[in-house]
Amino acid sequence: MEIFKYSFIQNALISAFLVNIVCGIVGTFIVTKKITFIAGGLSHAAFGGIGLGFFLGLNPIFIAFPFSVCISLLVGFISKKTKINEDTAIGIIWAFGMAIGVIFINLTKDYTPDLFSFLFGNILTITKSDILFILGLTLFVLLLSSIFFKEFVLISLDEEYAKVLGVAADFFYYLLLLLIATCIIVLIKVVGIVLLIALLTIPAVIAKIFVYKIKIIIILSIFIGIFITLTGLIISYFINMPSGALIVVFASLLFFICYLIKKLVGKIIYKINKFKLNLKFNIKNST
Repeated sequence: MEIFKYSFIQNALISAFLVNIVCGIVGTFIVTKKITFIAGGLSHAAFGGIGLGFFLGLNPIFIAFPFSVCISLLVGFISKKTKINEDTAIGIIWAFGMAIGVIFINLTKDYTPDLFSFLFGNILTITKSDILFILGLTLFVLLLSSIFFKEFVLISLDEEYAKVLGVAADFFYYLLLLLIATCIIVLIKVVGIVLLIALLTIPAVIAKIFVYKIKIIIILSIFIGIFITLTGLIISYFINMPSGALIVVFASLLFFICYLIKKLVGKIIYKINKFKLNLKFNIKNST
């Protein structure tokens, strides 16, 4: 328990709690709507904003947020208003954002010691100003998702059916991309750009293995995400390894374990039901 007396550990715990609230909400919509590739493209494009932040001598996270929002809206416009294939557009924006980030960092005269943490994450470097920023973004996500929850659920399950019901599906699609961009900025300091998509989707996928209602998936994925993040954080502290990478490795292992358990339990239940059915059939024939 002595590790919890350190301020950087306390900051990491607070940020882990806030981050997983955002991931539980946004990640569930991403997994349900099957737009993981879009989230991956936006996360890597955000590197352009980080590079711009370093170049301007400002906090990279503060610059990456509006940059990511603009990129997300651009992705939505391309996918809805042009004939360019969505995967192609995302691939171009993915590469563009990363390239812009590298160019801006190369033009920066000052040394950039935090660059590695933005690529691969380090939750132990979270500061109080980062927590306040993450808190603001978390409240923003909570507000939007609670107000428009039904609309987000409808467009995630079936966008065409949502349009039939009179829902402004295109508008809420843009709004969902805005939430994804917000979630990406929240996660960058925790697991980094390269590993971000794993923590954004794995808790929701694990939750979806066991439950089907959207609200329950969100709640369960929040608790799963907190468990994954805290476990990875504690392990990284004791073995002195990068926290972001360990969090994602643990999340991946937990997914495979849960998947195998579900498969095994499903087979056992199937065999029990089959045995009961055969037993009833044999008893009925014997009588």
